[in-house]
Amino acid sequence: MKKSIFIIIALICSVLILSGCAQDKSNELVVGMELAYPPFETKDEHGNPTGVSVDFAKAFGEYAGRPVKIENIRWDGLIPALQTGKVDMVISSMTIKEERLEKIDFSKPYAKSLLALLVNSRSDVGKAEDLDRAGKVVAVKTGSTGQIYAEKNLAKAKIIPFPDESACVTEVSQGKADAFIYDQLTIYRNNKKNPDTTKAVFIPFQGVEYWGVGVKKGNQELLDQINAFMDEFYAKKGFDAITEKYLKEEKDAFDRNGFEWFFSDLHK
Repeated sequence: MKKSIFIIIALICSVLILSGCAQDKSNELVVGMELAYPPFETKDEHGNPTGVSVDFAKAFGEYAGRPVKIENIRWDGLIPALQTGKVDMVISSMTIKEERLEKIDFSKPYAKSLLALLVNSRSDVGKAEDLDRAGKVVAVKTGSTGQIYAEKNLAKAKIIPFPDESACVTEVSQGKADAFIYDQLTIYRNNKKNPDTTKAVFIPFQGVEYWGVGVKKGNQELLDQINAFMDEFYAKKGFDAITEKYLKEEKDAFDRNGFEWFFSDLHK
């Protein structure tokens, strides 16, 4: 009899544990990001998601009382993942653009960025306008704001899209492309890695770009929650701590060169 009671209790406990797991699963916040843009979205030595966006997503999960799961998705698959409900939100250094607003909704800006050029050291390109000439080759990452800018403003150049940043850098470093258009941080880092074959052209030839958290169109409840969290996160200087953790050297370099920082003058 006692044995039967113990078995029943064990079964009840198992059911409660399993139902608790299911409840956690149903409450899970799935965040899409392409883990290919360190230190914002990347992997640690064990292959686990890490970086600025990961910490930001987890902070929002704590605020919302929901466990966070990071889904690593190729850049061109992030918006479709939102549209089909594969993910609840996208935090992947994504610029708020009219073309994207037709497909998804964005939170208020949480960061900002300017485009810049990584130029082959033997090229005569000194500013963005120099690329708008016949014979000039421009490498861009597929779906990036660099590609959008190039297609709108560099009609005379040959524009070649690549699926990832490293391929664009290689094209420039090897002299197969005159320039790669991307954000200032990426250009700064890749010029530092390839000082003999590249030069960085930091010209704010475009207005400031703002990054937002993407959500499925019409999900106003989640959007309002994200925006409320963001105000609180900025008030508590959450991005100051993240900067110190992941971007201290870059922040110092940006300050020295007079570049606008990712998280400055937002949500005051």
